[in-house]
Amino acid sequence: MAENKIELEIVTPRGRALTASVDEVTAPSVNGELGVLPGHLPLLAALQSGVVSYRVSGEQKKCAVGPGFAEIGPEKLLILTDEFCEREGLDPVPLRKELAEIDAQLDKLIADSTVEAPAAAQRRELAARENWIAAQLELYGDPPAPTLRTEEFGPTPPPPDESGDDESNGSK
Repeated sequence: MAENKIELEIVTPRGRALTASVDEVTAPSVNGELGVLPGHLPLLAALQSGVVSYRVSGEQKKCAVGPGFAEIGPEKLLILTDEFCEREGLDPVPLRKELAEIDAQLDKLIADSTVEAPAAAQRRELAARENWIAAQLELYGDPPAPTLRTEEFGPTPPPPDESGDDESNGSK
């Protein structure tokens, strides 16, 4: 490996999507942008959908990744994700159409005041898909207007009346 470089590798279930020897990388972690330079301390981070930018010999390059994980070390950054794309493969017209359909479905679910667990799970899936499309459009150079919808990470919280001590669940 060349001095002052970091090996960037992005892997999806379909195989290795990108490998490059880079000067620096910026990735979309769930807690904000994550910058990685050679010599970085070891770190494991959760990633959200967004644009990964990296510099190779002074040239800035970008790609989009879906949610996943990054394993960072002093000489290597490994990104594991289900989604990956580069700008050359994008067509914004079908992406905008799908985004409008997802927005309509989300608005309908949010407007429904009787949100149950299946609807909440569907809302999380739609929000994750919306964020992936937004990342692709941002990579293309035509980002959608920001929304306040976020992907939720971690286990689904239990229903509020699961304790068994509450009289509202029918036990006395």
